[in-house]
Amino acid sequence: MTTLFMRAALASIVLFGVPGAALAQETTVRVGNAPSIASGALLIAIERGYFREVGIKVAIDSLDSASNAIALIAQNHYQIVEGGLAAGYFNALEKDLPITIAMSRVSTPLGHNMMLRADLKDRISEIKQLKGRVVATNGPGSVSTYEVGKLLQTAGLTIADIDLKIIPFAQYSIAFANKAIDAALAIHPFTSQLQNLGLAVPFADSDTLIEPRPITISVSMINTDWAKRNPEIARNFYLAALRGARDYCQAYHSGAVRKEMIDLLVKSGTERRPEMLHQYTWPARDPNGRVSVASMLDMQAWYVSNKFARVPSSADRLVDPRFIEAAAQKLGPFVVENRDSKLPGCR
Repeated sequence: MTTLFMRAALASIVLFGVPGAALAQETTVRVGNAPSIASGALLIAIERGYFREVGIKVAIDSLDSASNAIALIAQNHYQIVEGGLAAGYFNALEKDLPITIAMSRVSTPLGHNMMLRADLKDRISEIKQLKGRVVATNGPGSVSTYEVGKLLQTAGLTIADIDLKIIPFAQYSIAFANKAIDAALAIHPFTSQLQNLGLAVPFADSDTLIEPRPITISVSMINTDWAKRNPEIARNFYLAALRGARDYCQAYHSGAVRKEMIDLLVKSGTERRPEMLHQYTWPARDPNGRVSVASMLDMQAWYVSNKFARVPSSADRLVDPRFIEAAAQKLGPFVVENRDSKLPGCR
């Protein structure tokens, strides 16, 4: 693991509202983060001092995948992990590891799409025609595999009906160019890149076809033992994090903060081409941090039925909404500043 874009080496906090008060010592919270556009919420919360205001210093490590950090958050190496859901989370709950989902990170609309190889667009027009075809996903138990399964399900198929290949998103273009795959579940910016390169075309839209909606695919997980020992720090962390999420939503709707958000994403290395951040659709997130429990239960049921997970957990074990509900109540209603925005999501 490498240190992500910025370590957030923040100094001590000034006790607001108490002129001349002594400086208070900050508490360090270690966060494992799978970099994506949605990471902009955490970056801006650090940059604007939201964490500093509540006495928290955030130390971020970059993760290839949130699923790779399940053991690390369970061991309290990280107190928080942000990234995509995977079967590993549900398996961790079966083992009664001290983790739970505290906040949504990405939810409908996702901007994900099953991309079809461009030379097949005149031969394949329906999902059922993917039977026997080679379809790629980025991980065997990843949320992308769940999406593939759910899209196939709309045509009466299962993942057993296709030749499922595991290929990193960044290598999709090579696989399409070599005709090694017929279709692939892609996310932004790869959906745009594959189309711009003439390698693949949008074929099946996750946001349109997958139910129940809204779909929650990326989350913030918390070590529950640490949260029990440090309830005030946990509450303050999510208060600051939700402020950042709301800034992200304003940027999503082309509000005044958008340029600052793009600059931070470029500086962090999340996306080094600012023109791309202006071009493609950003994933949405809930401005109140709400996790779709119905989506979680459906995802868990799919993983169990397809033998990626074994024993289902109850809804209250899957998600603990208390921290984010307290933060949303404290911040009050969210209002989109750009009233001309017609974009769905982030509302």
